[in-house]
Amino acid sequence: MKAITSSSYGDPDVLELTDQPDPKVAPDSVLIRVKAAGVNPVDWKILAGYLDPIMHVHFPLTPGWDVAGVVEAVGMDATEYQVGDEVMGYVRKDEVQHGTFAELVAAPVRTLARKPAALDWQQAAGVPLAGLTAYQALKRLGVGSGDTVLVHAAAGGVGAFAVQIAVAWGARVIGTAGEHNHDFLRSLGAEPVTYGDGLADRVRALAPGGVDAAADFVGGEAVDVSQQVLKDPKRVASVVDNEVVGKGGHLVWVRPDSADLTALAELADAGKLTVNIDTALPLAQAAEAFRRSQSGRARGKIVLDLSLS
Repeated sequence: MKAITSSSYGDPDVLELTDQPDPKVAPDSVLIRVKAAGVNPVDWKILAGYLDPIMHVHFPLTPGWDVAGVVEAVGMDATEYQVGDEVMGYVRKDEVQHGTFAELVAAPVRTLARKPAALDWQQAAGVPLAGLTAYQALKRLGVGSGDTVLVHAAAGGVGAFAVQIAVAWGARVIGTAGEHNHDFLRSLGAEPVTYGDGLADRVRALAPGGVDAAADFVGGEAVDVSQQVLKDPKRVASVVDNEVVGKGGHLVWVRPDSADLTALAELADAGKLTVNIDTALPLAQAAEAFRRSQSGRARGKIVLDLSLS
């Protein structure tokens, strides 16, 4: 099979399109013919060696944790799926080597859900990591109907999911973003506010009594600002600020979860969750996809589409 690989840590230029052995399929796994693979910031951070202190990374490395595709073979005890099933998955394994930027991926069934019919292959590939991150952060906060939720970086890959999920759960959402993204946030159902100096005052103007929960997807001063406007300063979650626990909040590291991923698929099929694609590139242009992600200017998801050449 063709796969994107790297023989060492480095910048995106170390990525190559190479021939690799087809994956072996464990008893609790299925073999997926990849249609599209989502690109996330963690992919280039792994390549740069930033996660080496906490994860075993082996070379040659094929990056990627997000996938959408068709089941081509089924492991001996993977009774949940059959050949021909359309699936999407957050295929994070205990050690990092055999990722999703390839023509074929072996995926444990615990990492998968059925692809929602409402989404195309590119959109489905953009859901798993970012969608699960948003879903699990909001679930950790206990967000529900009647809550007012502050979402930081609401127009980003994770934030846009969080806005839609919270709205679907009956919450009011205030989302931080640059002014050029305010109309986009309104289209998702959020009330936009501009980030930067004076943010707490702008949030208070919209929610004089304070907000019920806050989700930080950007870092910096987001947790501190959130705690200034929260009714309960402990009801804040961050996916980037490692000091949030010491401040009384929650640190969220997204986990593969078939039930949570299925819930996201159901929201998509109910018309309550859509995926904005920022950039779609062929597999061979993975390095360019990484550079686009590193720029921080993407609005929505970056994907590798294996139908493109």
